[in-house]
Amino acid sequence: MPALNKRSYAAAVELLAAGDEDLALIVERFGAPPFVSRPNSFATLVSIIFEQQVSLASAKATFDKVALLLPDFSEGKYLELSDETLRAAGVSRQKIRYTRLVAEAILAGRLPIRSLARKSDAQVRELLTAITGLGNWTADVYLMIALRRPDLWPIGDLALVKAVMSVKGIGDKPDARTLEELGERYRPYRSVATGILWRHYLYS
Repeated sequence: MPALNKRSYAAAVELLAAGDEDLALIVERFGAPPFVSRPNSFATLVSIIFEQQVSLASAKATFDKVALLLPDFSEGKYLELSDETLRAAGVSRQKIRYTRLVAEAILAGRLPIRSLARKSDAQVRELLTAITGLGNWTADVYLMIALRRPDLWPIGDLALVKAVMSVKGIGDKPDARTLEELGERYRPYRSVATGILWRHYLYS
């Protein structure tokens, strides 16, 4: 399927709400989720790595500090920043390592980031997760917000899991198989369903 845009995203929200009462209620209570898109770029991948296991507000604050140091947010310029400078901006030692590995992979041609839009979801996932520190969650989020792919279901995302539990009345945390089965009803727009469920998590 083609990448999502504002129009196709809005149409998918309507389609999903029409077919699922729980999603319809979320949209009715909190409004349709906004269409979120970031550039297919090294900077976007760095921002997503910063978001691993911390709040979005904290990650954004760190990213903004780093961005101030890099008017040209390129892989080469990023590698020129010292560990001490990055630490002072709030980047953890672990994430310094991960982001440096990403920059090196792009420069070496192992991660052809500028051509990812022409690759399949599976190919993008394989390229990203080959780099230490980038797991399925990072790949899912990058595919969703940078490449605007319509059918991602990031079961490793805690906000999605908590929203599913709340909306579907599930008492205990469901296992991966159960989550995958729950997501099947939202194909081929699981990314959009994720956005609706995130809306519930943020505002309920």
